[in-house]
Amino acid sequence: MEKEKIERINELARKKKSVGLTEAEVAEQAELRAQYLREFRENMEATLRAVRVEQADGTYKPLEKKRPN
Repeated sequence: MEKEKIERINELARKKKSVGLTEAEVAEQAELRAQYLREFRENMEATLRAVRVEQADGTYKPLEKKRPN
């Protein structure tokens, strides 16, 4: 995410605490936060796909997604 968008998220958060936001700003904030979270999750998943765990026999195995119960 671009630095300007992160700064805008922070600016809106500060404004929300001080004077409040208009309906348009609330919508903008929600959209920016959703985009930030989406990109964060994508980056985290890419990082975890690159992780390899050493097994007892010395081989390396990629992480596996935990299956829901």
